[in-house]
Amino acid sequence: MSRAQYELLLKDVCSFFQPHGDKPDETPESVLRALWFHAAGTPMSVARTNGSPLPEIDVVSLERLKGLIEKKRSGVPLAHLTGRQEFLGVELLAGPAALVPRRETEIVARAAIAFLEERRSGDEPLLAIDVCTGSGNLALAFAHHVPRLRVHAADLSPEAIELARANAAFTGLSERVEFHAGDLFAPFEADARLLGRCDLVSCNPPYITTGKLPALCAELEHEPRLAFDGGALGLSVLTRLFKESPKFLKPGGALAFELGLGQGPVLEARLRRLPWVERVEGHRDAEGNLRALLVRHR
Repeated sequence: MSRAQYELLLKDVCSFFQPHGDKPDETPESVLRALWFHAAGTPMSVARTNGSPLPEIDVVSLERLKGLIEKKRSGVPLAHLTGRQEFLGVELLAGPAALVPRRETEIVARAAIAFLEERRSGDEPLLAIDVCTGSGNLALAFAHHVPRLRVHAADLSPEAIELARANAAFTGLSERVEFHAGDLFAPFEADARLLGRCDLVSCNPPYITTGKLPALCAELEHEPRLAFDGGALGLSVLTRLFKESPKFLKPGGALAFELGLGQGPVLEARLRRLPWVERVEGHRDAEGNLRALLVRHR
């Protein structure tokens, strides 16, 4: 393909591209590159395409690329078109069965991984539960970065769990990460291996208030509402999380979770009043917004 043809395709993408703060890797150029690689038969996440030379494409692949551009124009998330999304350095499969992993979720992931690294001693294994696991991005990132960790993860959506299991196989982490379909902690209630034995409980809950959903970007229409609708106050899952997670944690273990913009002060104050809480640590994004809390068990 000539440079002139490439510039025409880029101009087409620029004509409809809208930036999203939760997808900073996506620019007109990176979107075109990611779709180009997919059309050429080498799908990869938008983050992985940077710095890689574009493969040659034939006439058939060019028509495929133009079709992908039209789907992106209609609002389909890029990760749904490429089937890939990177999360904390881990390449994952992506699709409409679960929320596409966002950059802000890496804040809670880093906080949790740093906490787990603190608890590593000798050859003793570590144990974690991840609920509302979606595509499995948190659970798999933990296992990838903390070699002696075993993770049990759950999601209410059977379709999300199917994608998460595919990701476990895709990343080669199936032996250390198990996925279960069920409501929050329901799959683990009778498991003596987990009750009072976990170093970490993590969650990326739905936290957007129902009333705000109509004003959100069109791309969310292509993702499962179950993954982001947090109810009237955006706290329906978090309320249960605070009540149910302590019985799974070891003394000194921690609950780590993501939260929405503006929810931090209220949730911090609420957690500090709970008898099982020893300390609450806030983790902020680049703009200074509180986006994750790590809560240490007494």
